[in-house]
Amino acid sequence: MKVVKSLQNEDINKETSETPDNNHSGFIRMKKFHFVMLLFFIVFLSAGITTFALAFGDEKAVDVGTGERREFDKFYTAYDTLKTNYFQEVDQDNLINGAINGMLEALDDPYSDYMNEEEAKSFHQSISSSFEGIGAEIQEQEGYIVIVSPLKGSPAEKAGLKPNDKVLSVDGKSLQGMSSTEAVMLIRGEKGTKVELSVQRPGSDEPMNISITRDTIPLETVYGEMLEDGIAKVQITTFSENTSKELVETLNELQKQGMKGLILDLRQNPGGLLDQAVKISSLFVPDGEVLFQIEDRNGNREEVKSTKEENPNIPLVVVIDKGSASASEILAAAVHESADVPLVGEKSFGKGTVQRAQDFSDGSNMKFTTEKWLTPDGNWIHKKGITPDHKVALPDYATLPFINPDTELKLSASSAQVKAAQQMLKALGYEPGREDGFFDEKTEQAVKEFQAAEKLEQNGVLSGQSTLRLMEKLREKIDQNDTQIQKAAEVLKEQIES
Repeated sequence: MKVVKSLQNEDINKETSETPDNNHSGFIRMKKFHFVMLLFFIVFLSAGITTFALAFGDEKAVDVGTGERREFDKFYTAYDTLKTNYFQEVDQDNLINGAINGMLEALDDPYSDYMNEEEAKSFHQSISSSFEGIGAEIQEQEGYIVIVSPLKGSPAEKAGLKPNDKVLSVDGKSLQGMSSTEAVMLIRGEKGTKVELSVQRPGSDEPMNISITRDTIPLETVYGEMLEDGIAKVQITTFSENTSKELVETLNELQKQGMKGLILDLRQNPGGLLDQAVKISSLFVPDGEVLFQIEDRNGNREEVKSTKEENPNIPLVVVIDKGSASASEILAAAVHESADVPLVGEKSFGKGTVQRAQDFSDGSNMKFTTEKWLTPDGNWIHKKGITPDHKVALPDYATLPFINPDTELKLSASSAQVKAAQQMLKALGYEPGREDGFFDEKTEQAVKEFQAAEKLEQNGVLSGQSTLRLMEKLREKIDQNDTQIQKAAEVLKEQIES
């Protein structure tokens, strides 16, 4: 407009100087009026065309009003810059998925993560049907992948994996910095295939290499048996879709067999579905009593109460250990604080948060923490665990590490695996002479005696079938001398007799 105005004034001055007659003044005013009207018409026409183009064209006008999300300016700038200037063509979906994953990682919460389509499918399978893998619950802790608990009867349990074992690598690939979801995708695989784990056990100086053959992991979650004197033992290995139904069926069957008291074994139970913990807790907690409390980010609390009108009227003792986590801790705390049920064993894992999984339209998923849960008395057990009334540890030999059956342990060998083998032989009643990890003549003789007792080739070398049999016999001894179950039975008898 400055240029137009300048030209207009220049024309007026020129006309005035050449024709000073007043008769021309009207002509000059009309000319100026026409010019202004022409400008107005052009501006009006331009505005109309622009409005039409924005309303009906492919590009939409940018909303710069009060609803604009200014906090995403940096994100959009980064996205546009990479999309336009990165030296190779980038995948738009990968950029967006990576951004979502980054947001969840920034929470610094091992229970919140992003899962792509394949990972999400695996996640849903793990709580609704059988799957193929090694059968261990894991989580990320301070950059490491840690075993929470192996499932009962799984290849992971048979291989000797224990809670708090750090998995350093899978088939030679380091897991450092990976999320638990990423690690699961490496560890799982087809039935019959082998996976090599490098595992660091707390208190051990060097990592162990453990070869595990993957298998189908059925999600049968409840195992019941009658012990002596009318005492039944029921183990719940995880909380899956049908766990409460399985438990009711098992309890009904045990009652037919003369159950007078119940030991509920929650050891090595990593948790699972919250609704199942509620249903099972309600079996043992009177109607209307608090099972647990939920607390949101603003400190608002909601009590979740038992809704079961009829409860099994039988004495109960619950056994926990450091592999008992999440939903199993909810159950243990509920019966302990709201039904005065004694707890036996070791301090539990300590997971006091609740997660929700949200699916995206493309099949991917994000799992994130929504609340913290508190015990009926308002205690937050996160990272602290639940301390049992009767603290009882398993024998030392129950924590011995796995021995790789593919490795030959023989005369003059020296390693941590030799040391573990010597300790196993000693626990089973054989005399290796030493337990320092050096394979001498006396250790060789102890191996030969073991092989003779088990009707194996007596070559004094531990490998293959000899190693597998040695670990199997140790597991049998642990089951026969389960100090925690023995203590639970003792406490239960006192309740039955009182």
